[in-house]
Amino acid sequence: MTSTPARTGPPRADCIADSAGGVTFDIVGEASPGAALVLRRRGGNTAADTVRLPLTPAGEGRLRAVLPSTVELAEGRWDVFTAYGDETEEQRVEPGIRDLRSLVDRAPDPGRARVAVRIPYPTVDGRLAVRSWLRSPHAEAGTVSLSHGAMTLEGRLYGAGLAGDAVAEARLRGATKDVHREPVTVREDGTFTFTLAYEPLAEGRGDEQRLWDLWLCPADAEPGQADGIRVGRILDDVWDKKGVFRYPVLPVEGPRVTRPTTAYPYFTVDNDLSVRLDTAK
Repeated sequence: MTSTPARTGPPRADCIADSAGGVTFDIVGEASPGAALVLRRRGGNTAADTVRLPLTPAGEGRLRAVLPSTVELAEGRWDVFTAYGDETEEQRVEPGIRDLRSLVDRAPDPGRARVAVRIPYPTVDGRLAVRSWLRSPHAEAGTVSLSHGAMTLEGRLYGAGLAGDAVAEARLRGATKDVHREPVTVREDGTFTFTLAYEPLAEGRGDEQRLWDLWLCPADAEPGQADGIRVGRILDDVWDKKGVFRYPVLPVEGPRVTRPTTAYPYFTVDNDLSVRLDTAK
């Protein structure tokens, strides 16, 4: 007869992420009937927002749970728990060693219909969670180059194709009809590039802060519609780029800018690419 392992503190999991989107979790402990690793999507309230993975012996006093790439996780943040047998109480898991090397410079098959990314990470309160993205299609932001009054982005498109007359849209957050467009150069290998001038984003505005979200769209699409492709960067090992990737703040100048204004690109909390403009009072 196997008893439930004695636990004197929060469980701790070592993680290995693979390039296909799978994650392996190893926890110190003894085998117990019904032991499981539980992933629960933050803010979710349906059956699909909970995934149970069996914890099985892996030798040397460790238990292992495997999240295959074939198991779908909705986009969001998934908190990690352990559950043992008939116990109703779950325990939050703490992060151990996280091996994310296979995610660095990841290059999925451009022909795949969608891109799935899972990155185990430590939360601000020291717990383990998994950040999941599920994009179909996906526009991956690459090199961002800055020049006087503009930014140029190079990227790659996955899961879709764009015609040669595709456009990049900067959509003013909170004002869906306020859209600025720039032409996109689309290459046969799925890469793309466009240059976004800052001056049109500042024209005729008196508000102090403006956030513009970047999208790729067919030229014949209605401006600001939801059928565009959000530009972001998710194909690496950085789960939260907002505080890591910082770009220079540059002045916005030109005859249409009437007050001192600055601009810089940045990544949102979802690792999507946007541009922030600030105008002096």
